[in-house]
Amino acid sequence: MSDIKPTLVILAAGIGSRYGGLKQLDTFTDEGDTIMDFSIFDALEAGFGKFVFIIRKNIEAEFKEVFNKKLEGKAEVAYVFQEVEYVPKKYVNPNREKPWGTGHALLMAKDVVNENFAIINADDFYGKEAFEIMAKSLKEIDSNSYNFNMMGYLLKNTVSDYGYVSRGECKVDAKGYLTDVTEQTHIEKINGNIIRKDENGVYVPVDENAVVSMNFWGFTPKCFEFGSQLFEEFLEENKNDLKSEFFIPLVVNEILKSGIASVKVLTSNAKWFGVTYKEDKELVQNEIEKLKKNNIYPSKLW
Repeated sequence: MSDIKPTLVILAAGIGSRYGGLKQLDTFTDEGDTIMDFSIFDALEAGFGKFVFIIRKNIEAEFKEVFNKKLEGKAEVAYVFQEVEYVPKKYVNPNREKPWGTGHALLMAKDVVNENFAIINADDFYGKEAFEIMAKSLKEIDSNSYNFNMMGYLLKNTVSDYGYVSRGECKVDAKGYLTDVTEQTHIEKINGNIIRKDENGVYVPVDENAVVSMNFWGFTPKCFEFGSQLFEEFLEENKNDLKSEFFIPLVVNEILKSGIASVKVLTSNAKWFGVTYKEDKELVQNEIEKLKKNNIYPSKLW
């Protein structure tokens, strides 16, 4: 097992259009905790030693104000920026408003991440046990290998009651390795049934026990080799599409197709919850309050 502590990369550059504001920094407790606070607290306890925030320039001051003090003396901290124009010059489109998705964000971290790392969404609550399992796995993986992993969750535990969500639908073989992941950008619960909209806009049923990715991936630095070339190809194909996004599952599928890399699906009993819509907030507040009452977390994290 390596003595080098893994890094946690946090995807926090989202605009929060469906939530109606900057959900990354929204608070969910009387003590002013964001969802990220719990992920960072859990990651520190699990043995992560460095935190990389992927943000936009216009929220840099707010982020540093909140997190620099909390992490001072506890871990190394770095900030990198994901902006719509952070692509090779020939692909800059002045009419595009949003950055190019989670795969683009991942690539923004390549100059500051040299060790095994996990990547998560800022607005998802993954649970203490999930970080413990991920940290243990990352410490055991050779950083020069192509042995990656992901934390799997059951679809039925990850949908919102208030509208559609995006999820990476996973196919897993008998040995627990990922064989395919498809980004489903429109999954919702209607009359108690979980359905998704296909590429033709037709609703089709989905197995509620399907394994999905919640963007909790474990990588070695080797993943950046795949991503950079793939992103160039993606930009060439989609340069005139103002809404196309380069998702982490696109990178992962190329990794799988290459035949030289593998992705182990880790499982945990940790409960996931998160916010996509403003209406999700009350549920998250109640769940966090329960965890604090049960002494899973101290009343004051910091």
